[in-house]
Amino acid sequence: MQWHHVANNWPAFLDAILDRWPDAEENALVEVDGDQHAFIRYIAELTGQEPGDARDEIKEWLAGELPSDVIMDPHHDNHSINLSGKFLPEGEDESDDDSRYGDDAAGAG
Repeated sequence: MQWHHVANNWPAFLDAILDRWPDAEENALVEVDGDQHAFIRYIAELTGQEPGDARDEIKEWLAGELPSDVIMDPHHDNHSINLSGKFLPEGEDESDDDSRYGDDAAGAG
């Protein structure tokens, strides 16, 4: 993902940021408000790293997939579903019905 995805959807990324950096404080993140330099400084301070090391850690985090709940777009969702196929056992399709797992509402599908 690119930083502009994060900056433009900052509130939606707070949970993902807190998952990655559980010691972060939500109020401090709200104040960062998508400012990349402020975020780097905050993570450096939080983790006791040099800013360059914090920037590398954030860059590594950005290399991951854009969380599917951040952008509500059918094209993005379908792309994410297709990418998930690499984590499925052989013979199972990423579009298979998951009702057997109890995820779907009764009568849906």
